[in-house]
Amino acid sequence: MNQPWSVLKKWITGAIVALFLLDFGLVYISWQSSPEAVQALREQRDRLETQYKKLKGDVERGDRIKTTVSKGQQDYDSFYKATFLSSQDGYSSIETDLTQLASKAGLRTVGIQFEQKEVKGRGVTDVGITESVEGNYNSVVQFINGLERSKYFYLLKDLKLDLANGGQGVNNGTLRLHLELHTYFRT
Repeated sequence: MNQPWSVLKKWITGAIVALFLLDFGLVYISWQSSPEAVQALREQRDRLETQYKKLKGDVERGDRIKTTVSKGQQDYDSFYKATFLSSQDGYSSIETDLTQLASKAGLRTVGIQFEQKEVKGRGVTDVGITESVEGNYNSVVQFINGLERSKYFYLLKDLKLDLANGGQGVNNGTLRLHLELHTYFRT
């Protein structure tokens, strides 16, 4: 009975010695490769740090762009609502404004005509305005200046100046100004 026990002891002792040898071998391999592994880990850490900084910078730029875009959108909305009249009351407001500007400048309004065109996909209607006014040169200049300073949005497309009353205005200095303007209404 002693013999099987001693054989078993030898096997167990051999297995334990083999395990210790394997452990020492793994320690040796780990020790030999550790400077390379440490250097590789440092390089990987440096790459990840650089990538993190780049990504962080991108995120910060994105946040700044988002802030700028939202401010731009607010400015656009403010301009859109303040400058473009609604199509419901736009015609009467524009006609009143042009008549008041002409009256302030000392001009007589001969006529105002509107032509409407829908601008697809923009939420606005392009309104062409044709107007003629009569008066002296200083009044005409004052009227044009008033158009530039008006609270409403006008684009001057064409401007024609001639003598009123078929040339009879030379004596009294009366001029006729034909304007083609554009404005936009919200739809």
